[in-house]
This record gives sequence, structure tokens and C-alpha cells, in this order.
Amino acid sequence: MDGLLIINKPRGWTSHDVVAKLRKILSIQKIGHTGTLDPDATGVLTVCIGKATKLAQYTNEFDKEYKVVMRLGVSTDTQDATGKVVKETKEFEVSTAQIEDAFKKFTGKINQIPPMYSAVKVKGVPLYRHARKGKEVPREAREVTIKEIKFLEHSGEFVKFDVTCSKGTYIRTLCSDIGDFLGPGAHMFSLERTRSGEFSISDAMTVEDAEGLNRSGDLVSRLKSLEQMTGWMPSVIINKRGSSLVRDGRPLDTGAIDEVKRDFFPEDTVAVADISGELKAIGKAICSSAEARDGSDKNVLKIERVLI
Repeated sequence: MDGLLIINKPRGWTSHDVVAKLRKILSIQKIGHTGTLDPDATGVLTVCIGKATKLAQYTNEFDKEYKVVMRLGVSTDTQDATGKVVKETKEFEVSTAQIEDAFKKFTGKINQIPPMYSAVKVKGVPLYRHARKGKEVPREAREVTIKEIKFLEHSGEFVKFDVTCSKGTYIRTLCSDIGDFLGPGAHMFSLERTRSGEFSISDAMTVEDAEGLNRSGDLVSRLKSLEQMTGWMPSVIINKRGSSLVRDGRPLDTGAIDEVKRDFFPEDTVAVADISGELKAIGKAICSSAEARDGSDKNVLKIERVLI
């Protein structure tokens, strides 16, 4: 069983809880999630099974989409509804126009300081361990990209909106920062991830669904294949000699490649498939696809992951 399972994570479960339950259901050790969701959040959690675990780092590169409810006037130490209230503004006036203007300010490349209640490590220690001891640790801001914030509704202190963002974005922090910008403060009241890369909530199933499908023998048909997981990458088709080089983890030269399916540039991640279309490896481009096609003898790809 090799592929990607799209789970609709329930509220109250950690991402690790989902993996542990699926590991027991499927009796498979090679299983892991990508793109952690907070326990109180729901929605798309991508789970790699079997050979797909070798592709986890590439799946985590995907953009994400979320449905968010932000509560104005209350700031917490965790930046979400589970935390201790650290600031409360009883009376304030914030218009819809002001909220939409704030959304524009926070769209594009922005800097975020990782929250103390997060798994980000400082000197090898996760921040949440310091936070649980009541310690505040200096941490550097990180650049993330907010591709779009779509305003949906404003009712009293609650604001609903959709966000499309890059990996590594903390929606909790986005809500907190927007609340501080507007004045009364804010926290993330609820969060649902609706898309991770090409995989949306419509592809997702519950853990209970997965258990039932596994019992009936139908779960394999619901897995996203290794080829689907890497469909966003440029790719090449290798010949018999190329397959031999892949097995040994050696670089692929022009003579090992029969076809370049999609253009790439140096340092791009490239999917390597055989003539049947079966994924065999993931490579890192040494030269451009144009150079790979020019007929000269040169190394094209360095092999990063072997899937044979």
C-alpha cells in the first residue's frame, strides 16, 4: 500500500493521533503526516503511506487554503481559542472597511514571528516546551507569503475569511497580528484547512471512513498515487540504462533520458519516471531542460530519492 491518503482531521485530535490510529488500522509502520494541523483545527491532513513517505518533504511544499473565524477584542497566549486571555477590549468599533483594508496590508510577503506555542525549535528545543514553563524565548521573524485573503462575513466581534498561503504560515499569528493592527487585538477562533496543494476537502475522508474502506478492501483505490503526488513537478522519462543508474543512486546524464516532459531549471525538483509512467525517483536538476535537450553528453539530474 503506497500512496497519499487525504484525511478530514476532526477537532480535538492531534495530527499524530490521526497517524497513530491509521497505523493501527492498516497495520503499517511506514506512515506519516505532512503539514501539521493544531488539535483544535479541522480539515485536510495529508498522510503518506509506504513509499509515499519518501515524498513527504515535497508534499509539504504545497500552498494551503483555510477557512478562518477570527474573534476581535480578545488576545490569548496561544493566539487561538484554547489559550489564556492576556488582553481583552470590552468596547471597540472596527468597520468592515477597516478589516478589508487590514487584509490588503497583510497580503503578499509578510514577516511572522513564530508563536511560543509551536513546534519551531530554538537551539534544538521546541518553543512549546519553553512556553509551558512560562518562558518567553527570543525568535527570529520568518518570511511567508499570503497569496489571498478573501473577506466573507463580519458579525460583531467575529470575522470570517478564507486564506491562501505558503507553507510555514501560522494562521493563529496572522489573526493576532491583524487584531493588533486594528487595535482591539484578536485570536483565531476556529480553523479549517480546505486545500493542501491539489488535494481539497472534497477528496478527504474521516478516519472512520478509512477504517471501513480498509475492511472492505477498497481503501487502496482511494489512495492518491505517487505519480499524482508529484504531478506538479517537471518530469523526465528514463530508459533502461537510466533505471540502472537510478537503482545505484547515480546522476542521470543525457543518454539515460529519453524525453523531457516539462521544462526545468538548475536546482528544480524533477520527477523521474520510466516509459510506462511509473515514478522511479526524485531528482535535483543540475542543468536546464534546454541543455538536457541539446544533444551534448552531460549530467542532467542528481538523484535525491529512489523509489524502485
